[in-house]
Amino acid sequence: MASKTTKIILPLVIVAIAVVILVLLVGSKKPPEQAAKPKTAFLVQVEAAQLQDLNFIVKSQGSVQPKVETKLSAQVSGKVEWVSDNFIEGGFFNKGDVLVRLEKFDYATELKLAEAELARAQAALEEEIARGKVAEQEWRSVKNSIAPELGLRKPQLATEKANVIAAQAQLARAERNLQRTMITAPYDGLVKSKQVDLGQFVPVGAEIGHVYATDVAEVRMPMSDNDLAFMQDTSRGSVAADVTLSANVAGRQTQWMGKLVRDEGILDEQRRVIYAVAEIEDPYMRLSDQQQTTLKFGRFVQTEIIGQRGEGLVILPRQVLRLDGTILTVDKDRTLRIKSVDVLRSDNNNVYIRSGIKAGEWVVTSAVPNPFDGMRVRLPGEKGDISDIDKQDESNTQIDISGDN
Repeated sequence: MASKTTKIILPLVIVAIAVVILVLLVGSKKPPEQAAKPKTAFLVQVEAAQLQDLNFIVKSQGSVQPKVETKLSAQVSGKVEWVSDNFIEGGFFNKGDVLVRLEKFDYATELKLAEAELARAQAALEEEIARGKVAEQEWRSVKNSIAPELGLRKPQLATEKANVIAAQAQLARAERNLQRTMITAPYDGLVKSKQVDLGQFVPVGAEIGHVYATDVAEVRMPMSDNDLAFMQDTSRGSVAADVTLSANVAGRQTQWMGKLVRDEGILDEQRRVIYAVAEIEDPYMRLSDQQQTTLKFGRFVQTEIIGQRGEGLVILPRQVLRLDGTILTVDKDRTLRIKSVDVLRSDNNNVYIRSGIKAGEWVVTSAVPNPFDGMRVRLPGEKGDISDIDKQDESNTQIDISGDN
């Protein structure tokens, strides 16, 4: 019986002793030594701020249009008896060229009738002048008093003079109508469209064709108020600003030069823009010997306008400007600083800063997640440990800040 009890108690004692020993071993174990984790500074790319002077470039676009266009109309009626070979869509002509000629027989007849009427009126006037002289002589031979107006036939003389003037006017009108049977070009240009052809009867006022002048072309360029603020003032007789027009022609980028001459002065109610107008001399190169691609009407072009001059500006990449109008800089202690700046202008590529940053300051050009003022950073070529950066600062180590790793 005792041996049986011993068999039961002994294993329990052994387990209890093992548990006590395990607890003592765990309690006496020393925790592992943890090495101090060095603080790592964030790597940034920087660029030294520099003051620059420049002329602002205002970009826009538009379609090339003629400065002068005309819808030719018939001033007299008649049948078309001749059409110039150049009077066709796309045809060029010179000032004074006859484009269309109408039948002139009836107008030539009216001219002869007017000439005959003038000759009759002049003959009647001469006859009346002679009668007046005879009446004056007869009156003097009979009476010594002053002859009355009627006695000297002065009213009849005035009537004949008026008849001559009317006949001269009729003759001038007949000559004009005869000339109007020939429809001539008002300027050097090209034909956009024509509405008549041989044998067609043309009434008075009918449209003959639509023509464009080729001496000057225009481009209307939409501008925002911000764009206009940086353009030169063309309303006070200042020198017209240069405008560069560019377009892809037959797979080749081509440029033309023009001048900014005015803005239309009216805000477009739908687009909320104001249109500026540039002029291009001789777009079809008809008046010059330059070997250059013609700037055809209707072509869509990109434009760059030389605007006002800015002085003492810091020009930085567009991405350095944060949404709240601040930029990130790095001081000599490799500490991040958040600075508010006064931005004069910004475009898709650059931001132009007027104040808030000095020349030579390091501006952060790389992305920094969750930046805060006083954050420790490092530049390319420096080690990541902050203590190492401090040592490098003490030794005045020269760091390349060009942004190359």
